[in-house]
Amino acid sequence: MTIANKSILVTGANRGIGRALVEEALRRGARRVYAGTRRPLAHVDGRVTPVTLDVTNATQIHGAAESVESLDILINNAGVASFDNLSDPAVLTQHLAVNLFGTYGVTQAFLPALTRSRGAIVNVLSVAALATLPIVPAYSISKAAAFALSQSLRALLAARSVSVHSVLAGPVDTEMSRDFQVPKASPQSVARAIFDGVENGDDEIFPDAMSVSLAESWRNGAVKELERQFAAIAQPEAIAS
Repeated sequence: MTIANKSILVTGANRGIGRALVEEALRRGARRVYAGTRRPLAHVDGRVTPVTLDVTNATQIHGAAESVESLDILINNAGVASFDNLSDPAVLTQHLAVNLFGTYGVTQAFLPALTRSRGAIVNVLSVAALATLPIVPAYSISKAAAFALSQSLRALLAARSVSVHSVLAGPVDTEMSRDFQVPKASPQSVARAIFDGVENGDDEIFPDAMSVSLAESWRNGAVKELERQFAAIAQPEAIAS
């Protein structure tokens, strides 16, 4: 999978990693970039097509899928994160609505187009999907669920030649993490690493210095091997036998 001459949709494209992904896709020669945002977005590059898309709004998701003529790469980047202590179930519900069900709903809507193009799905997650960060437990829970969704889709869509990539990012210097006082990667460097990972065909993409320290142990670890074994069960030849 290369980015040049491809059609790409980025959700949450108005700021942070999403905006950096739009710019990096253009830099790499994307043919069309659909910028999914909740509010209208203007861009000077004619290759950018704004798409009104609240990932929690089924009507807008359907409308977006109808308006996009063809799609090679879907990047589920829209997300929410807030500090909490799990005392208010509404906070958990909100995180799941955006980070899990938003990703699921958008993916299902664009799956026919991605199947036709034998495309790719990129889910922007977090290292908090692997180990809960207790100051943002609702966020961690939702990202862990989205990671399981990504693994499931990878196995289920392999027969359609649709690849699924999970971005396991550490702290990134965005508005979402502005109150988190730790070293952070720039959105631009993360966007570059994400597209590098897609072009390399990496299942999991570790796009920054903090997360990349986990890459080798993850890819060669027991959990990843178990995923591979479980995925084999879902393949048509295994079911037929």
